[in-house]
Amino acid sequence: MSHFQHILVESQKGVQTITLNRPEKRNALSPELIDELTQVFDDAANCDCGAVILTGAGSAFCAGLDMEHLETMNARTVDEHRRDSENMARVLRTLYEFPKPIIAAVNGPAIAGGMGLATLCDFTYATPDARFGYTEVRVGFVPAIVASFLTRQIGEKRTRELLLSGRIIKADEACRLGLVTRIVQPEELMPEACSLAQSLLQNSPEAMRAVKELLTSHSSNQIDEEIEEAIAANARQRSSEDFREGVRAFLEHRRPEWPSMHEKV
Repeated sequence: MSHFQHILVESQKGVQTITLNRPEKRNALSPELIDELTQVFDDAANCDCGAVILTGAGSAFCAGLDMEHLETMNARTVDEHRRDSENMARVLRTLYEFPKPIIAAVNGPAIAGGMGLATLCDFTYATPDARFGYTEVRVGFVPAIVASFLTRQIGEKRTRELLLSGRIIKADEACRLGLVTRIVQPEELMPEACSLAQSLLQNSPEAMRAVKELLTSHSSNQIDEEIEEAIAANARQRSSEDFREGVRAFLEHRRPEWPSMHEKV
């Protein structure tokens, strides 16, 4: 039985399924959900399960950061913004370095930080109508933390295109880019993810852990530096007028009027 408020946890046949459970908010990442993700990943890493499936309740996988929460952050200091960025970085880094095989079952939109959660898993299964995108620039934010990982996944040129445009891509394009492992029909998503998990349980847990440690160790020191720079960049941008305007415009369903466009007249 899950003891979390915003996450459901189920263990069956050696596989632990973690479900983001804020369907009324499209599983948006509130500070509470981010804290719970940190704890649930730590629990899963140390329990006796051999593989993990990550999915979302309702029609979305994860809509990214909770914009209504972000609107309340205008009065915060840079240090407070930094702590929030550190917490998100910790979740993504934990996922990237998770010692057991982890499968994302993407049942709907995976946007911004939600795309990070979906694509940093070892395997990413997605339905045909799943959508992906790092849309942060549309609200005056910087997708700084995910940039380090995305560059390693698809190269710098494609990373620049996705992060600067902020465009939404379909599951088939995400698959062509190598961000999605396989496209699966909605009714087959969880059965296929479970089937993959069961097949992974036939492998040596020690060998799989060693493979993951080997892959992450190659770039560990460089990622440390990049994440530190990303956290600082996030904290600065969250204190900017463009970010405040972007969040307000998003919640008011209008086009933003960027203050930075009028700074140099």
